[in-house]
Amino acid sequence: MDWIALLPPDEQELTAWGWWALQFSPRVARVEEALLLELSGSLRLWRGKKALRRHLLQGNPLLAEPAWSAGPTSLIALGLLRRKAAGKPLPRQARDLPLETLTAAREHLQTLARSGCRSWGDLHALPRAGLSRRFGSELLKALDCAMGVRPEIYPWLTVPEVFDRKLELPALATSATELMWSASRLLTLLQLWLQARQQGVLAFELEWTLDLKRLDGVRLPEHEQLVIRTALPTQDMAHLRKLVSEQLDRASLAAPASHLRLRSLETTAWAGASHSLLIEDQSRGDPLHHLVERLSARLGAGQVEVPRAMADHRPEHRQQWLPAQQAALPVAAPKKKNSSGSRGRSLAADAIHPPWLLPTALRLAVLKDTPQYLGPLRLLTRPQRLEAGWWDPPGQGLALRDYFIARSEQAGLVWIYRERPASLADSESTGSQPRWFLQGLYA
Repeated sequence: MDWIALLPPDEQELTAWGWWALQFSPRVARVEEALLLELSGSLRLWRGKKALRRHLLQGNPLLAEPAWSAGPTSLIALGLLRRKAAGKPLPRQARDLPLETLTAAREHLQTLARSGCRSWGDLHALPRAGLSRRFGSELLKALDCAMGVRPEIYPWLTVPEVFDRKLELPALATSATELMWSASRLLTLLQLWLQARQQGVLAFELEWTLDLKRLDGVRLPEHEQLVIRTALPTQDMAHLRKLVSEQLDRASLAAPASHLRLRSLETTAWAGASHSLLIEDQSRGDPLHHLVERLSARLGAGQVEVPRAMADHRPEHRQQWLPAQQAALPVAAPKKKNSSGSRGRSLAADAIHPPWLLPTALRLAVLKDTPQYLGPLRLLTRPQRLEAGWWDPPGQGLALRDYFIARSEQAGLVWIYRERPASLADSESTGSQPRWFLQGLYA
């Protein structure tokens, strides 16, 4: 067996180091002030003891390197770590460790010292039956575990399904920007949790506790919240820190805050970042959705919009603009081969669409059965018939149109359509000329 004991410089980092250590061994336990790892089952995977310890202790770029000690049993590793933390020399053998490094013996130190027992070896040399009667079975069990006679059983550490951590602020925060230092620490813990769970975060919540219950006679809420969302799952804390900073710059506190809490709201499986081997595909700078999210945080949720494609044949309904924080960026559909049949006809029909559509179709005047736009229009194509919107409520979205490309002597090529009546009977009953509309312009 090969055990290692870790003692981070900050007690609050114990949980974070536990999540980090789980990628090296599933047998990680928190015992009193330290973390204990059993590494014998992972040595082959990491190509030896030295390589595993190097990756464990020096491969974490987020946390400071902890004090550590190793031993054949967990209690030996823990005893050596306690001697190292106290700044005292390490013994050559585990039997020479002082009794104060064994937790189960601490309450009996004075009695054992009067009987001449000051080390683990001295305690192990006493008769077992008398030792059990005088000091109880727990001390004997701990001694057997320390010497490797009895198996060591701990409640192994597991990663919670939801990230939820709370920190006390070093000082009362009077503005939202003063929360950023503590928020950055919580984001570091969030990244370690995401890596241990192999998840990417889509939404999380920052919540701060107000230190006052009333202000100027007005009752205040106990907490205030700020929700951060991303378009794509991510483990990139640099981007999330920028988003949090932008959001906090625009937020205000109703009263000074004393605690900060970060809780994950939505996560999904993390497939990892994929990179192309082609140089032309290796884009520089931040991805587009990072820019959109930062602009949304800086300018406001409703000031930055992104398009979303809609399954509709009506040109004015083919896309919908939504706030970037409410809709994911559109993903380009894979290119399809232009085969024969309806797919080829659809691509050919879309090819004649103009590059510019008017926000609202403009009704055209008709003179002698000819539509007018800066003069008479000359039709250049046969009609392209469109029938859509029949699923909408009556009178709200039905579109019965014949589209044409026409030429204007002053405006050039334009895209117009002629409305058709719902039935032949409607056309005969009204006796009116069909209405013409301008919907698009060609460059």
